[in-house]
Amino acid sequence: MQKNVYIAIEGVIGVGKTTLARLCQSEFQAEILLEVFEENPFLARFYEDRKRYGFQTQIFFLLSRYHQQHDAIPAALARGNLISDYTFDKNQIFARLNIEGDELTMYERVHEIMATKIPRPDIVVYLRAAVDVLMERIALRDRAYERAMEREYIAALSRAYDEFFGHYTAAPVLTIDSDQLDVIHRPGDLRAVLDSIHAKLAAGVYQKPLL
Repeated sequence: MQKNVYIAIEGVIGVGKTTLARLCQSEFQAEILLEVFEENPFLARFYEDRKRYGFQTQIFFLLSRYHQQHDAIPAALARGNLISDYTFDKNQIFARLNIEGDELTMYERVHEIMATKIPRPDIVVYLRAAVDVLMERIALRDRAYERAMEREYIAALSRAYDEFFGHYTAAPVLTIDSDQLDVIHRPGDLRAVLDSIHAKLAAGVYQKPLL
């Protein structure tokens, strides 16, 4: 029996993860699992004072994402294919960028325990974009709590994402440069992305390297 496929789409804030997830849905006849972030009561304060509210914000995200994914992913994969616009492991990127010292040590211990209970994707589609492009896209969607975002923070986040997914071993990573892509208005761009995902999935079962 053919295994149902779990595709996760990743990338920095504003890169277009949710848009691509929705556009891929019909191609893969998949359910969609979207990140819930606007319910975080610390988020607006975090963007105003990251040092003060970093730990509270990241712990809330960790628990929220665990609650969302722990049951939802296995249930969805029992029914068919699944596409998500985030991975559970992305929590580590933000934690390492925004928390330090004993708080980071505690956070990573909790994350390590929880991560063992979350199914890993069959493929991660990592969307990249230049910082100027990201800032433009963030401005265009004009979410209130994102207006205080500094360019320096987005640049640091972009570097952290590159480092993290450049060394990611939990699943195969398909990296796509999205600077010149317009998957909404140019069907050929979307088709090229979909073909790349199909090719990556067809490459075979991913084998973790031996330790």
